[in-house]
Amino acid sequence: MIGVSDVNNVKFSEGVINNAKKIVDECMGLEDAYCQSRCPMSTDVKKYVNLIGEKKYDEAIKVIREKLFLPNTLGRICAHPCEKDCRRGVEFNEPIAIAALKRFAAEKADNESIWDTTTGNPTGKKVAIIGAGPAGAQAAIDLRKKGHAVTIFDKLNVVGGMMRVGIPEYRLPRDIIDHEYSYLNKLGVEFKLGVEVGKDISFKELTEKFDAVLLAHGAHKGNIIPMPGHKAEGVYPATEYLKEISLTRQFPRAGKRIMVIGGGDVAMDCARSSWRIGATEVYQCSLEDMDKLPASKEEIHESLEEGVVFNAGWGPIEIIEKDGKVAGIKIQKVKSIFDKEGKFNPQYEGEPKVIEVDTVIMATGQLVEDITDGALSQTRGGRYEVDKDTLATTMKNVFVAGDAAGGFIVIEAMALGRKAAISIDRYLNNMDLRADRDFKYEWAYETKLDIPLPEGTEDKQRLHTNMRPAQERKKDFKQSDLGFTEEQAIEEATRCLKCECKLCMRECVMMNDFGSCPKDIVEDLAKEGKMDALLAYSCNGCDNCTIVCPHKLPMKDIFIGSRKDFVKANKGESPMKGHGAIKMHQLLGFCKLFTTKVRGGKK
Repeated sequence: MIGVSDVNNVKFSEGVINNAKKIVDECMGLEDAYCQSRCPMSTDVKKYVNLIGEKKYDEAIKVIREKLFLPNTLGRICAHPCEKDCRRGVEFNEPIAIAALKRFAAEKADNESIWDTTTGNPTGKKVAIIGAGPAGAQAAIDLRKKGHAVTIFDKLNVVGGMMRVGIPEYRLPRDIIDHEYSYLNKLGVEFKLGVEVGKDISFKELTEKFDAVLLAHGAHKGNIIPMPGHKAEGVYPATEYLKEISLTRQFPRAGKRIMVIGGGDVAMDCARSSWRIGATEVYQCSLEDMDKLPASKEEIHESLEEGVVFNAGWGPIEIIEKDGKVAGIKIQKVKSIFDKEGKFNPQYEGEPKVIEVDTVIMATGQLVEDITDGALSQTRGGRYEVDKDTLATTMKNVFVAGDAAGGFIVIEAMALGRKAAISIDRYLNNMDLRADRDFKYEWAYETKLDIPLPEGTEDKQRLHTNMRPAQERKKDFKQSDLGFTEEQAIEEATRCLKCECKLCMRECVMMNDFGSCPKDIVEDLAKEGKMDALLAYSCNGCDNCTIVCPHKLPMKDIFIGSRKDFVKANKGESPMKGHGAIKMHQLLGFCKLFTTKVRGGKK
């Protein structure tokens, strides 16, 4: 047997090392699935979806909660970027219903008893977070886990931020938000609700009383397009409209005939909410054509089902007023949205048309209000200027997350909250904000996974959740989407293609004893020049691993080729115990595979 010192002194040939480096660079065995790489929070989608398919709901929810404290909320309202790159979506235009499956797992198995409420030892450091939305909440969780004291301030008297006052109740029941936010109470996060920074307490005071401050107060200020008639009574920004409806289930200032300007999810929420507060006619208009609307397909479909009249590809050019009040709106067909230089410059064509309405809601973007009294610079939309990697500002103890830093959807806000928490913890510990930090995995990223579809893959249609009838649901604020039944959830989960590159591992029993994939197995060889001799001598040289590998990586060449290096380090003998018979065969015979001498007796 080869000695320990000899093992450490094995000098592998250049060809073996180069092949190992090639495998480390190109092997896709450790690459994340497409769905996971597109999730800003890196949720292991493939794992929990397949656990649902196996009826292991308790395990599935634990996988989800490793990354997300809002499984039931996100299962209803997440914009699910994970679904955009789902292989079934790319290949068949029918992605897995990932968000709906997350909701199913949460409804089926989430229980407070599995919530991890452990926190680090108290550090004596205090952090103020402005904003109780998903960004602020996620940052609070991560900072409490590190042992820091955290206080969340919010001018609203309820938690949830824009999730609470921007997403309608029929999509996201309020008891779900409150239940999932109770996790923060269990962690010891302090809430000061109904406290407005800049009015009840100054930003400067917070920076002096707390060791660090996080701005995560969202984009609550609505945007009004300055067109003729925009100051008429009956014109409101979407933020104001949805906030009042969310808190009171009414908007007394609205009339019965409502026009919503915009083509995104917020516009759809405004249009659908209009029915529920008593509108008799609801219209939509947007610069984008129907096939280019930024709203999700589900929101568009549900809006159409409920009777919203779409004018996609028609832009508003004037709000008609009578006695100071909205009497109608003039819209015109859009010829182009951008000019030749790519600048936003809408052009119209054809004859305008007038739609008689008494209320106009502008869902045309939201702005971040400055609560720092000018202490921090702001960019487009009011977002603060920050270091995009660390979310640090020009004030050493102030950081930003969520909408205020450039996030647009809930899962992005959470990812920015987590990124900010990492930076704040480092700041509080006098550590470099960047050192030994892989920013790639703090956001959505590109995976190197590039594999063929599994043999025999069939085009199986996506299942849709169960919706209440349109004419029934549009009359109230009760939950519109009833989710999956257990049978539907299992069937939908089993559509998952389990995207990974492990073809060689299925082909070779031996390699599974040494690691999870070739990259995992030969990484020490490539980086440190070390390899277990048993690995080299376990390969039978069949080469099937390379045959099935999408990149045709030379695994056999490493295993077989390295044997010469082991023999050389072991003074011309095999390092494997039990190879004595081979040694005798070498001495007595002339087989070209085993002999250690040539004719004439020379070794």
